[in-house]
Amino acid sequence: MSAAYSAMELMICCAARQLEDGKTVAVGTGVPCAAAMLAQRSHAPNLVILFEAGGVAPQLPTMPISVGDSRTFYRAAQIDAYGNLNSTMIGKDYERPKVRFPGSGGANDLASLCWRILVVTNHDKRRFVEKLDFLTTPGYLSGDGAREAVGLPRGTGPYRVITDLAVMGYHPLTRRMEVLSLQPGVTLEQVRANTGFELGAHEPLQTTEPPTATEQHILRDEVDPHRYLLGRC
Repeated sequence: MSAAYSAMELMICCAARQLEDGKTVAVGTGVPCAAAMLAQRSHAPNLVILFEAGGVAPQLPTMPISVGDSRTFYRAAQIDAYGNLNSTMIGKDYERPKVRFPGSGGANDLASLCWRILVVTNHDKRRFVEKLDFLTTPGYLSGDGAREAVGLPRGTGPYRVITDLAVMGYHPLTRRMEVLSLQPGVTLEQVRANTGFELGAHEPLQTTEPPTATEQHILRDEVDPHRYLLGRC
């Protein structure tokens, strides 16, 4: 039986479970890197980790803590119902925004071409919005077929959104976001109350499996023993 766990640990475990052995994943520091390291140390020993700065296929002894080590994934400032991301600005005037974010980096290029996009973020209405202030990174744009219409490869695009409240995917016909599983103790009403757009639910709606004792041991003792990430909980 697993011990008490934090929302951060739960999100990392959910993300790690999506990563497959023998596949390649482009990650940055923080939660994405921790998820990749956990997967590599558990069910996906042959997972190839790729960093935008040039590192390929490392077996990381400890978790990088500096963006100088590389950063290929930016936690989106905003995400909409079709998985489009804004990591550029908040406001209506590009020249004079209310808040300026880091921008795309390599996120636009990766999201335009990679097969599966995973987003890990906290869940609230400031992030999950009806309309982005700026489109930095394409998701399914306006719905099914929209990516292909602008020349992006068929079969690429958003796959999962993992938050402290739920794990979400995308409806195969409309490409709108929908809840696949609720985090333990969370209701669908709570998820919808913290989302700024209409959010569907896949039936049967599941409950996410909590972190196992093995996952917790790897995370706490191997991936992040100094609590650089887990200590933020």
